[in-house]
Amino acid sequence: MTPAAQELSPGEPRTVVIKVGGSLVSDKRSDDHIDHDALRDYAALVAALATARPGRVVFVAGGGALGHGAVRTTDAPGPHALLPLTQATFRVKWAWAQALCAAGVRAMPLQVAAMAREDAGGVRTQTAVPAQLLRSGVLPVLSGDCIVTADGSLRIMGSDEVPGVMVAEDFAPVRVVTLTDVPGILTGTGHDSPVLRHVDPDEADPAGAFFWPTASWDTSDAMRGKVQALAGHARRGAECVITQGDRRARSLMHLFSPMECWPDDVPHTLISRVPAAI
Repeated sequence: MTPAAQELSPGEPRTVVIKVGGSLVSDKRSDDHIDHDALRDYAALVAALATARPGRVVFVAGGGALGHGAVRTTDAPGPHALLPLTQATFRVKWAWAQALCAAGVRAMPLQVAAMAREDAGGVRTQTAVPAQLLRSGVLPVLSGDCIVTADGSLRIMGSDEVPGVMVAEDFAPVRVVTLTDVPGILTGTGHDSPVLRHVDPDEADPAGAFFWPTASWDTSDAMRGKVQALAGHARRGAECVITQGDRRARSLMHLFSPMECWPDDVPHTLISRVPAAI
């Protein structure tokens, strides 16, 4: 039975797009760093999830040190000045693909630059290849990239924006889960602060009152950029979650559970038009 033919429980997503943020596997203050031990731990968790839910998981790798470093060190003018980002993020994807395959799943890195373009009407995507991979039981591995615009120049499509490629009817309902180094949008000044439980994507501006200042080395505007991108996906129908990654977690299976059934010890911020009954 294909994923499209499966019966879903109420509140269960058909497709989970899981992003592991670069801060979990690298020091983003560096231009060239990957913590391969942490990456392997997260890859094992993602591989187990993809094995348990074949054809229903898409992986997005945060750019981390390599991605942010490529943007920080880009100073050449011109419409293709951002091209080094493609090389940097492919290195990240390749590291993830190797670790995922070693963990027991077939994984294939894909270039978003070949799947998306931007014109006057917005971003246009082609998802035939990831759809075929999912039908074949292969885990697509995506990352941030630079995409071509209407005038032929390149612009950054960051890893928080990339899950939008998969927000389409063929994969719906889609849940986008971003694992990062904080448990959600923190409402205080410490990492142990309570999180904001829900953000309405049509009225997301009030959440900005809780955003911490963006570090000088962060090229993606930190939580502000993340929420802006996820709110865009949610306005197109996705259910988006920000929560903290834990490389020692026993399982990620709760990512397919209805939001109201998530474990009590997994704080998170939900960005969706319909808040969970919690």
